[in-house]
Amino acid sequence: MRSIDYDTEQHQNYARGRALSQQQLQVWIDAFAAVLPERRPLSGLDVGSGTGRFTPALAGAFGPVTGVEPSVRMREVAQARAQHPDVRYLAGSAEDLPVPSGSADYALLFLSWHHVKDKPRAARELARVVRPGGRLLLRANFSDHHPRPWWLAHFPRGYETDAALFQPLHEVIAMFTAVGWRVASFGTVTEPSPGTYGDMLERLRLRTLSFFGQLGPDELEAGFRRLEQAVAANPGAPAPVFAEPLLTLELS
Repeated sequence: MRSIDYDTEQHQNYARGRALSQQQLQVWIDAFAAVLPERRPLSGLDVGSGTGRFTPALAGAFGPVTGVEPSVRMREVAQARAQHPDVRYLAGSAEDLPVPSGSADYALLFLSWHHVKDKPRAARELARVVRPGGRLLLRANFSDHHPRPWWLAHFPRGYETDAALFQPLHEVIAMFTAVGWRVASFGTVTEPSPGTYGDMLERLRLRTLSFFGQLGPDELEAGFRRLEQAVAANPGAPAPVFAEPLLTLELS
């Protein structure tokens, strides 16, 4: 996997390219609420918080949240966007979380796990900062449980290249259970449609997905040409939805 340096690429367009509608956001908050403890408030960590697309919503639903993000530019965007009195953003990473041991009721990693370089260390670090009985919400893709969004089919080696970014599910589970986590649940969440085919094409042109960093210029050109031709046939039709994996782990 080619690493993405968010301080030099993607941070300008990330919030726009990866924005969620209020309906989409609420679907995820409801999914998280279903697997978190019922008491409120909960102290949360948004690990790999990026431009803060989830952090304020987590604070509004569950209680104080610390967004942890290694990219200076992504944190700057997050801090300049929606403000919430129960949100703070700190420099850090999944391998080096800048919070006290046992201080969080839960941690969320939303499509950030594949960016973590030292995954065994991160699993231990998450076990350090989450208190016993706390939850880890891991919204990640897995090479053997891949949502296969429709647009990938138009890019050379699309599904193969995207799946190669991710670990198989059993490997992720084994890594976490080895350091004290147990599987609480595994399922999928289906967001409402993100808009029309035309809307999706405009977002994809911003290239804010890790997938695009794995392709060469010729592959990108060919893929977007095919995608544009496909979308041109019916740009106003609703874009298809797909089921997205959510693994919930509990700290013993």
